[in-house]
Parts: sequence; C-alpha cells; structure tokens
Amino acid sequence: MLTDIEIARAAPLKPIAEIAAKIGVPDEALEPYGRHKAKIDLNWLLGRQRKGEGDGRLILVTAINPTPAGEGKTTTSVGLADALTRSGRKTVLCLREPSLGPCFGQKGGATGGGRAQVAPMEDINLHFTGDFHAITAAHNLLAAMIDNHIHWGNALDIDVRRVVWRRVMDMNDRALRDIAQSLGGPANGYPRESGFDITVASEVMAILCLAESLEDMERRLGDIVVAYTRDRRPVTARDLKADGAMAVLLADAIKPNLVQTLEGTPAFIHGGPFANIAHGCNSVIATRAGLALGDYVVTEAGFGADLGAEKFFDIKCRQAGLKPAAVVLVATVRALKMNGGVARKDLDREDVGAVEAGGLNLIRHLENLRQFGVPAVVAINHFHTDSEAETAAVWAIAAAHGSAAYVCRHWAEGGAGATELAEAIVALADGGGGNFAPLYDLDLPLFDKIRTIATRIYRAGEVTAEPSVLAQLARWEAAGHGRLPVCIAKTQYSFSTDPDLRGAPEGHAFAVRQVRLAAGAGFVVAICGEIMTMPGLPRVPAAEAIRIDAESRIDGLF
Repeated sequence: MLTDIEIARAAPLKPIAEIAAKIGVPDEALEPYGRHKAKIDLNWLLGRQRKGEGDGRLILVTAINPTPAGEGKTTTSVGLADALTRSGRKTVLCLREPSLGPCFGQKGGATGGGRAQVAPMEDINLHFTGDFHAITAAHNLLAAMIDNHIHWGNALDIDVRRVVWRRVMDMNDRALRDIAQSLGGPANGYPRESGFDITVASEVMAILCLAESLEDMERRLGDIVVAYTRDRRPVTARDLKADGAMAVLLADAIKPNLVQTLEGTPAFIHGGPFANIAHGCNSVIATRAGLALGDYVVTEAGFGADLGAEKFFDIKCRQAGLKPAAVVLVATVRALKMNGGVARKDLDREDVGAVEAGGLNLIRHLENLRQFGVPAVVAINHFHTDSEAETAAVWAIAAAHGSAAYVCRHWAEGGAGATELAEAIVALADGGGGNFAPLYDLDLPLFDKIRTIATRIYRAGEVTAEPSVLAQLARWEAAGHGRLPVCIAKTQYSFSTDPDLRGAPEGHAFAVRQVRLAAGAGFVVAICGEIMTMPGLPRVPAAEAIRIDAESRIDGLF
C-alpha cells in the first residue's frame, strides 16, 4: 500500500496558473512561489469583494472529539471538495496551514491523506510560503520592543511585573513554557519571568486570520495590549510604535495562498491557529475569497465541534458576517469504539455495542450543532476494518437524532468516494433550511459567556474561577472589552477538561485557570484545566523518522 507522501508524489500537478484560471484569477493577480503554489494579490481580491461578486455557499466540516484512532476531518474536507468539483460545481477548499510543532511531534502534517490530499504536500507541511515565520517575527519584534523600551528609560511607565506579551516559536518545546529572561546584568535589561507560546497561539496569528484588509490588520496590531503600568493602565503595541513595522513584516503573509488538491480543486490554505488554544479557523480573507470566486466553499474548524465549530460560529462568523449553509460532522467507526471504551489495540475487532456506546459523543455534537441553527449531516470516514453492522449502527444513531449519515471512501477513491455526501450537502446548503445564530449575546458579562459555553456545549455542572480571574474580567469590562466573545482553551480530547474522560460526560467541574485579553484579535481567551499554550514533544517524536533520501526527497513526513 502506498503511503500518503508516495501518493502525493505520484499525482501529476497542474501549473498554479491553470488552477487559478478555474476560479477566474488572472495571471496579473498571481504571485507564484514556484510552479505549484502562489499568493493572490490582496487588492485584486478585495476589489472583487467590493463589487459584490460571488455568492457561494459556505460548508463547514467539523468532527467528533479526536482520538488516536483518527477521524480524518481534513481528508474529508478534501474529498468533499473534490466530489463537488467532479459534479461540475465550482468549488473552493479553504484550510489552515500546518504548524511545524505537530509535524515534528505526534500528529503529523495536515494536508489530508490517501487520495484526498492538498499538494505540494512537503511544501505545505514545512515552510510553505513563509507565513508562520513572518508571524513569529512580527510577534517577537513586539516583544523585543517592549524590553528595549523599558531598558531605555521606560517613558510609558510599564510595570515590569505586568508585561503580558510572551514570545513565540513554531515548535513544541516544553522547556520554554516558563523562563527567566534578561539575566546577566544591567546591559541585558530588567530580569523577569516570562515564557514562550507556540506560534499558532499568538494573537498575531489570530489577527492575521480575522483581519479583513491590510489596514484592518495594522489597526488590530496596534490594539494589542502588551503590558500594564503600576496603576494598571494598559500599554498597547501602538503606544510602543511597533504596529507599523509589524504590519510590514506581515504584508505578504496576509495574502492568501493558492494550491490544489490531487484532483485539481483550487485550495486556499492560509493561517493556522489551533482550536484547543486559539480560535482554530483559516483566515477570513481566504474564506471570503472562496465565496467570491466559487459557488461552494468547503472549510474546516480545528479538532472536535465542541471547540472548532463553536469558535467558527461565535468568533469567526460573528466578526466577519459569514452565514454557514451546512455542516458535515465527521466520525469513524474506530473513533466511536474508542469513545465506547475499546482499547486502541482492539479496534479491528467488530464491536457494535462499543459503537453504540461511543455514539453518545456523536449525538452530543449533533445536539450542539443544532443550537446554532445550521443543518448537519454525518460523514462516516470509512476504514477497511469497519463491518457492515458497525456502519449500520452509526447510520441508526444519526437517523434517530435527525441527521443522515453517509459512508465516505475518499481516502481510497478520492472525490469519487464522497459523491453521495456531496449531493446531500448541496441539497442541504441550497435548501435554505438553516437559520444561523451565535450561541450567546455579546452583551452578556464575560464570565457569563464562558459559563454559557461550558454548560450548553460542554455540559459542565459547575463553572469556577479564582477571584483573581474574576477580578481581571471585571477590569477588562470596565475598560470597554466586555462585549468581546470568548475563546476557550482546553483539551480537545473530551467535553470536559479531563483528556481521559471520553464519550459524553455531563455535570463535570469546569475550572477557568487563567484569562488573557486578545484586544487586537477581538476576543478573551479562557485557559481551562491543564491545557498548555506551548505543547511538548512526545516520547518518540515524529522528527526521529524524518530525513532526506539519496534523491534529495523527504522521507518520514506524514
């Protein structure tokens, strides 16, 4: 059996100008990065949007809670987009860029799998067009300018104990979570505790993904709160005069990247926040570009629907004025069996009872999606070990809760393996049966928004926070940030804050450990449980198996 990378290498890719022409992008609007990838001129794109061209249907692909058995959300997104293209519909795929952390850690790349991939696979999973490097540089420039300002007299009266802007890098490195910096004497600045986050958790990443234009991005960068004075007045990137230089570093990164699937469907891959520690969606600019240039736009939100879909609806769609037409909820028989208590080593054995028990996780996600008023179908991402009885059990679970389920074989067959799902999603999206609305009103106090998500989406019984957290939220409300939405940072593996609590737990305790203000991005982050904004590498990182072969080709990247 061919590996993902072998399948990707064997696929004959079309020149990127040919892919662009499919959706009406002229050569003069293309900025090629080699033969098979390009950026799109931002002014050309925004001009198309200002003219009101395009009225595509927005389709979200999300999933049940992830397990080591795999769900295949990205693979299903690619397969669905290819199936829509095969049917003659003008389709654009919009995905996030992969982070180097998971590529060299445990999860691997994020370009799909089998015959449902985006390409060039190695480029996308590694340096791509340099967007992540630009985001890292812009973020760390701001950090350097904070320390430099303090060193040269601190005219803004920054309290060095209340500098909240950490540094970032795009790699899992637990040793950098908490650090002591500026040691070694007066020439190196004022010693203080700080730390690193992974680049995907950076507010700069969120800003790039939520900005509507270069001007909007620069305004948002200026709004970033980096520190407080002794009397708790906020100090912003604009106060430090860092916003202009940061925007310069991001001027190319904000342009969406165009690539293709193995079957030639145009794909915008742009931005890459994780949904377990950030808002988990590709850029607004890329999504709007897809809607202006295609009839159907397939996009995804990170991890399970409890994290990714909720943030897609409550943050991205609310801020950008997007109205999703339909949702695909991805599940696998194997993942449902794990949610039903089966060990990973036993997943190949037929166990209908475990599928039914794990189906509670699927049901919970369907119920949650219904709260947003968007119609949903279930995609059963097929594995060759799935039995007919197990598949029938998933069909029955979905049908009993008002949704149809479709077996998809896109991993093995490409778009041809998702044609039934494609026809169903078109009927759903074109039927106009949705009535999208966010989960909560922005006028609610910040902690009430957190409580609403925790109780209605995660089904928590008790939502708690330390007095210091509640006091911080109150100060932000008094400063005019009370109408911001909230972004929950928690484990992706469970509805609870306990990653080992699978299925559909209810009544659990939900503790908010820390809160962070992302004033430029336009939300408040609530860090819950033991989730880390700088992940660590696993015992055996994927990096150990990645190398270049005798023909200068990359091996081990998956």
